[in-house]
Amino acid sequence: MFLLRLLVKNAFRHKLRTLLTLVGLIVAISSFGLLRTVVDAWYAGAEASSSSRLITRSATSLTVPLPLAYAQRLRAVDGVTGVSWSNWFGGIYISERNFFPQFAVDGPSYLPLYPEFKVSDDERLAWLKDRTGVLVGRNLAQKFGWKVGDNVPLRGTIYPGTWNFTIRGIYEGADPSVDQNQMLMHWSFVNDTLRARAGGRSSNLVGVFVLGIRDPNNAAVISSRVDDQFRNSLAETLTETEKAFQLGFVSMSEAVLVALQAVSYIVIVIIMAVMANTMTMTARERLAEYATLKALGFAPSFVVRLLFGESLMIALVGGLLGILLTLPMASAFGGATGSLFPVFRVSGTTMALQALAALVVGLVSAAWPSWKMSRIPIVAGLRHVA
Repeated sequence: MFLLRLLVKNAFRHKLRTLLTLVGLIVAISSFGLLRTVVDAWYAGAEASSSSRLITRSATSLTVPLPLAYAQRLRAVDGVTGVSWSNWFGGIYISERNFFPQFAVDGPSYLPLYPEFKVSDDERLAWLKDRTGVLVGRNLAQKFGWKVGDNVPLRGTIYPGTWNFTIRGIYEGADPSVDQNQMLMHWSFVNDTLRARAGGRSSNLVGVFVLGIRDPNNAAVISSRVDDQFRNSLAETLTETEKAFQLGFVSMSEAVLVALQAVSYIVIVIIMAVMANTMTMTARERLAEYATLKALGFAPSFVVRLLFGESLMIALVGGLLGILLTLPMASAFGGATGSLFPVFRVSGTTMALQALAALVVGLVSAAWPSWKMSRIPIVAGLRHVA
């Protein structure tokens, strides 16, 4: 108890210096947490992917569609339990700033492959019966104030014209990692409209096939079986796990992600240097006090405990406040970015890293002055004028 009171008095002896150090720690720890959360958000889609789903796309490019006729052959592949498909729609709601993912999917076969999309039976049936109906995620509905029955006009980019859809259901994720910012429409409606407009030239084409598999451990074998089916054809395929498919998008921004991770650690190194300078100044000013303690019979280890305790107290208080500040910062940042990061939340791992960073800053900052003060001769210390 005595030591704790002494540490508190020492830590706040120079209130302004301690306050500025705490502010620096709070900013550094919260910035570290926010940058780590941004990196986690990029990987959120891959982390939330299912090991029981494969994605089959064109081996040439994702922008090259595949014939719908492939679906029948895919169902016959050993190990495949279900087949569905989807196309990226890419419509604009009011303005380009309102970006959100939109997929034209085969409803009856798509939802069984995505059990993490939770929607009531009534809304599911209403959507399946309405060719112009759409399912939207809970976060997306809240963002635009949509409710079941609302009309949503989209201006087509890939598929020209104005498309009017009616919200027939709002889905929720089975856990926080599920993307609740998507809109799902009927592929058959989009396909039939294209057939009527283009005379069949652009219809019956699929962006990707989604395959449900019986045993995730056989994902590589099943992927090879699928691709062997269409080898040397006019539209060869590339089949991979859903996680690998998602990571393909992440790899396009790999340099940016590496830079963000580097900056997050550089911030911690900078505040570590600032904190170390603060503790060195503190130790130098109290040199005579530490010498007096030694003269009174206190062991050098007591001086070490004083310096380490003060440093850790400041670091951990600043770290805790920084962690608490990260939560509203992440909430505000996630809201400002809209659908760019469908899942944007501070993970337990990030908070643990923030706490560890604060602990390391406190330990490293006190290491040099503690070693120095523990070795200072009593006579030299008593001669020092603070």
